[in-house]
Amino acid sequence: MSKKIIIDTDPGVDDALAIALAMNSPELDVIGLTTIFGNVSVKQATHNALILADMASYPIPVYQGESVPMVRTPAPYADFVHGDDGFGNIDWPASDKQAQSQSAVDFIIEQIRQHPGEITLVPLGPLTNIARALEKAPDIAGKVAEVVLMGGAVYTNGNVSPVAEANIMGDPHAADMVMTANWPVVMVGLDVTSKVILKPDLMERVAKANPAQGELLQKACNFYMDFYQPILGERGCMLHDPTNIAYLLDPSLLGMAEGRLRVITEGLAAGQTTFAPGDRKFPYAGWDDLPVQKICIEVDGSRMLRLVEDRLSNPVKG
Repeated sequence: MSKKIIIDTDPGVDDALAIALAMNSPELDVIGLTTIFGNVSVKQATHNALILADMASYPIPVYQGESVPMVRTPAPYADFVHGDDGFGNIDWPASDKQAQSQSAVDFIIEQIRQHPGEITLVPLGPLTNIARALEKAPDIAGKVAEVVLMGGAVYTNGNVSPVAEANIMGDPHAADMVMTANWPVVMVGLDVTSKVILKPDLMERVAKANPAQGELLQKACNFYMDFYQPILGERGCMLHDPTNIAYLLDPSLLGMAEGRLRVITEGLAAGQTTFAPGDRKFPYAGWDDLPVQKICIEVDGSRMLRLVEDRLSNPVKG
């Protein structure tokens, strides 16, 4: 039986790749896309999610989510990474469909309550929608199968400050709430996502094999690769959000560590993801009563890239 997932997203080039990867994988049943601010405004995220949902072989509803962080002043959108439109300024035609009238937060709560133990939440952006759902309906913590989130950095530097990853910095208060809640969290952060590099030749093959999806994805990746070229010293881009989906498809691709997580919410280190490994005890309060969660620390990048190419080249038939 396929795994029911809700993808919470701020598309975003790598979000688009991740969503296509999920849609093209029969092991996963994407029951909804919920949108969040981050790479773009929530309005633009919804616009983009509707475009991506049209590419699926089955209907995927879209629900608009929160537009600002819980506490923090909103950060500028990442137009220098993803373009003003989130897809590398390619001016792709809009969908003729509309988002659902129900809010993202209410949809998340409703689905978890209707399918206890079956729903995996897959946040690819700031965690505001997930935290608001938990705040509004604390009972869902005991009914979620797993929260597999893209964000954070433990043993490597951040990408928006020396210590902070962009999604966590987008709403650190929400991230701390999600990571310390009594539900199973898997953090797929920069420790692994920065090690998986997508090259232009792979996207050329995808666009040729699957033009219906691949044309948009390849064009969007061009802008994304422009941003990454001076960072990587070569033409390519980091596969942040698709690594989340890869974990869902094949957990053996990733090496894990277990421990307790907190997020710094204020000051110079705001957005830093802190990790207490294993069951180690500390003399200062604030750690021992937290749930043990999982973080990804290793990845088989070449095997993951083969999986990505295979799935993006072969959409599920309707």
